[in-house]
Amino acid sequence: MDIRYASHLDDVKKYDTEELRKKFMVENVFVEGEISLIYSHIDRIIFGGVVPTKKTLYLEGSKELACEYFLERRELGVINIGGAGAITLDGKRYELASKDGIYVGMGVKKIAFESADEKHPAKFYINSATAHKTYPTVKISLEKANKVHCGSDEECNKRTINQYVHPAVCESCQLAMGMTILEPGSIWNTMPCHTHDRRMEVYLYFNMDEDNVVFHLMGAPDETRHIVMKNEQAVISPSWSIHSGVGTKNYTFIWGMVGENKTFTDMDEILTKNLK
Repeated sequence: MDIRYASHLDDVKKYDTEELRKKFMVENVFVEGEISLIYSHIDRIIFGGVVPTKKTLYLEGSKELACEYFLERRELGVINIGGAGAITLDGKRYELASKDGIYVGMGVKKIAFESADEKHPAKFYINSATAHKTYPTVKISLEKANKVHCGSDEECNKRTINQYVHPAVCESCQLAMGMTILEPGSIWNTMPCHTHDRRMEVYLYFNMDEDNVVFHLMGAPDETRHIVMKNEQAVISPSWSIHSGVGTKNYTFIWGMVGENKTFTDMDEILTKNLK
């Protein structure tokens, strides 16, 4: 488990490109045959990739969590962006096709991941937050996700926000998670940008070919920075930071939020003319 500590916004002003990427970006989220996890001390979110190939992979407790099993004091959101696979929770099996998701409540002890075809493995992307109450496990297909259509062709930001772990779909303690799909010709994921001081966020960018990138914008509104993101890479956005991005072509991203509340519209919009 890769541990990432919190950084103060005054310190981030002094970071060069290498330091910025080291503190906030994850280059290799998905490693075949492995579970790769990042523990951020910002609201104690855990995120990462699970790519089972020849054998089943198990999400277990660890020294970092000081617990007997992973979900002893946590909840979990999973979205599969690879080939067909399955997750088994305390003996109950759930098939997850590409873009299927699942919410798993606190208290599930045995979590197993497998792929239907090792040559075309599932890629399970996971977000986990600390929890205080157990809510029911819910499988969420892309069709079941709550959909918000926004943006326009003129603004180059026409997109559909698919809310998976969200009050309109299922209950959770503090985790919110979803997938935003940009239409062809659209490249901005959020503009005007915003902050939400009550919640941090993690983005996973994907559905990009090797010739395209996303310029992920972060930092204080009057002291912005950017990180160049490639396919299937993730980035941490602290609560004090803007989080927006512009690609060289349309793309898809998964967002996960953890913090004070789950109110999706609880944000402080930053006028584009005020960015620096």
